[in-house]
Amino acid sequence: MKKVLMVFGTRPEAIKMCPLVKEFEQRPGIQPVVCVTAQHRQMLDQALKSFDVTPDYDLNIMKQGQTLFDITQSTLSGVREVLDAAAPEVILVHGDTTSAFAGALAGFYAGIPVGHVEAGLRTYDRLSPYPEEFNRQAIDAMSAYLFAPTQRARANLIREGKSEKNVFVTGNTVIDAMQSTVNAAYSHPELAWAADSRLIFITAHRRESIGEDMRHMFKAIRRVLDENQTLKAVFPIHMNPEVRRLAAEVFSGCERIHIIEPLDAIACHNFEVRCFLCLTDSGGIQEECPSFGKPVLVMRNVTERPEGVETGALKLVGTNEEAIYQSFTRLVNDSAEYSRMAGAENPFGDGGACKRIADVIQFGHCDEFGKAQDYVG
Repeated sequence: MKKVLMVFGTRPEAIKMCPLVKEFEQRPGIQPVVCVTAQHRQMLDQALKSFDVTPDYDLNIMKQGQTLFDITQSTLSGVREVLDAAAPEVILVHGDTTSAFAGALAGFYAGIPVGHVEAGLRTYDRLSPYPEEFNRQAIDAMSAYLFAPTQRARANLIREGKSEKNVFVTGNTVIDAMQSTVNAAYSHPELAWAADSRLIFITAHRRESIGEDMRHMFKAIRRVLDENQTLKAVFPIHMNPEVRRLAAEVFSGCERIHIIEPLDAIACHNFEVRCFLCLTDSGGIQEECPSFGKPVLVMRNVTERPEGVETGALKLVGTNEEAIYQSFTRLVNDSAEYSRMAGAENPFGDGGACKRIADVIQFGHCDEFGKAQDYVG
């Protein structure tokens, strides 16, 4: 029986790791041990409830006004105690959060093999996204198992000198998660409110966007909503008080947008499948919406998911107000452009990522997702 410690702390991590917990639970040869940091308490708990996952260890580190110093220090010391108590043979972390970085560092210090789920994503801009780009590169440097979601991610890792025998192309576990969350019978009061309109789904929270960039993003969205009576927007707002302040400032008095509390994973996926298009600076939504044939305007200057831009499912529009306004307006008015994006290929997975990761942990190999040869591009 191989004991696998899974460390995560935010809602996006939980959405992508909980299906893997469920896969491990079905395997006699693997014992999953779940440790949450609660870097984001409320939103993490939503995701855990959605997937019916109960942590074995809860570090509960979140505090008012927490900094990256606080998260790193609390997670590192907390995971160290969990390692002593649980004695895992492998540690798995996901993505690029500070919880993932500190969890991987604890495993590296303890001499326990680390597996990185969603390895190899890159912008190669150390400050965008911040601190995520540093975190993901540092985690990859410490990892014995590199679970790349795409062939491009694999190529990034090989180009950086990672050993091919440690890299496994699995697809993204979020595609696995959506197999169980989307329901044709799903209903929600906000969906009922928007039923007579084309629904625009909005998320925005990136640390590097907060300030004037985010104000420009919101102003562009408001202009389009004010000009188009066929649109209604739902914005599940992040807990960050500055995001909330900017949204209240820009969207005040706009009747065509509802700013609501964060949605759980099931609700989020069901809103995505029912929306007309999405505007976001998130990472996960760039992978999710193309699975539903929904165009995504990415309000960032760079993305670590260029595969979606290349297939046409995503459009990188930056944070300039006029650029966002023009791209948003075109998708609303140009049916051919909309159809082109909606019909683009989803390159991010096939629903088998968790099985592939579990096969590697249990048997040392897997049938990889996508083409076997190196990605060139």
